[in-house]
Order: sequence, then structure tokens, then C-alpha cells
Amino acid sequence: MMISAELSLYPLTSDYEAPIIDFIKRLRSQPGLRLATNGLSTQVTGAYDDVMAALTEAMRPTMDGSTSCSFVIKILNVGIEPGEEVTI
Repeated sequence: MMISAELSLYPLTSDYEAPIIDFIKRLRSQPGLRLATNGLSTQVTGAYDDVMAALTEAMRPTMDGSTSCSFVIKILNVGIEPGEEVTI
């Protein structure tokens, strides 16, 4: 089953760019995914197990870090092409 996830990371610090960039780099290093990043979110598409495993691996260092943060995640049970407009 293909799924898509849209994630936004909000580090609760004035130095917010570094944690976001580090997270995106970790997410991009995960196999089996299609990603698109814009100024508001990162979109990830792939097989359910691949996406969920990648989120776990990429998020863990951020959550274990010293900076408080918030992740906002939307998960769809359809695979969309990241960055593409979806016709309804």
C-alpha cells in the first residue's frame, strides 16, 4: 500500500533552521521514498512500511535533541507525487 505524508517541523528556538535542515537531510537519506520540500512542509510518498520506518529514523534524533520542537504530520492512505497538484 502506498501512502503520502506531509510534515512540518517547528523547532521552538530562534535558531530553527539547523534542526529543520538536519531533519530533511536524514529523511532524504532513507531508501524507497519520493520527497519534495517547500517553505512550509516536506512531502513524502512511498510504501507504508518504508515511509513509517523513515519517519521513525529521521525524527528520533530531533526528538532526542535538546531543542524542544513540534512535528505536524498528515498521513494519507494514497500515494501522491510529492509536489504535484492532486485533482479531486
